[in-house]
Amino acid sequence: MREIVLDTETTGFEPSEGHRIVEIGAVELHNHMPTGRHFHEYINPERSMPEEAFAVHGLGDEFLRTKPVFAHVSQAFVEFVGDARLVIHNAAFDMKFLNAELARLDMPQLPMTQALDTVALARRRFPGAPASLDALCRRFGIDNAARTLHGALLDAEILAEVYLELIGGRQPGLSLGAASSEGGARDTQNDAWRPGPRPRPLPRRITPEEAEAHAAMVARLGDDALWPSE
Repeated sequence: MREIVLDTETTGFEPSEGHRIVEIGAVELHNHMPTGRHFHEYINPERSMPEEAFAVHGLGDEFLRTKPVFAHVSQAFVEFVGDARLVIHNAAFDMKFLNAELARLDMPQLPMTQALDTVALARRRFPGAPASLDALCRRFGIDNAARTLHGALLDAEILAEVYLELIGGRQPGLSLGAASSEGGARDTQNDAWRPGPRPRPLPRRITPEEAEAHAAMVARLGDDALWPSE
């Protein structure tokens, strides 16, 4: 199964208000394992970068003016994505921006059914817990020290690690946690409950005749027997 873990950076929050994509980062997984293939482009948004967006992303107008516009990278992006599942943190945000850019070029839209939202996945698995990328990195012990500014490719690489942990690590079908009422796996790592000693020993379940027969058999094995006669 082919999946693309994807992140975008934008000039703001709403494409309907004229905000645009300034960076796309995506990494490829095959059967939940990174292949080493990735897609990464800085994009000229054809508008100024607001100060608040610059503070978050560190991408200024002078830098972005030298980069290609979305129309020049759109075909390469669509070909890289193909029909793979898109793994995105807060998928609705990135998908609306990607589809707004594609719509400007009269290109086919990416269906929301193609996207898997890791925020929703995290909330199902850990109800009530913070679901930000930084919070999930702390939960899973993933090093995100390099994430001083938002960067699409770095965030996609970090999200790929988080996603693999959310679905059960490198073996996504293996989950030793009990099922939660939300349908995800319960986080047993942080549960306070631990099994205690049995209050009363179980009664012996073999008859005296069976115990005698066992002792006789072990005696015949000699002094090197692995099982004691008692």
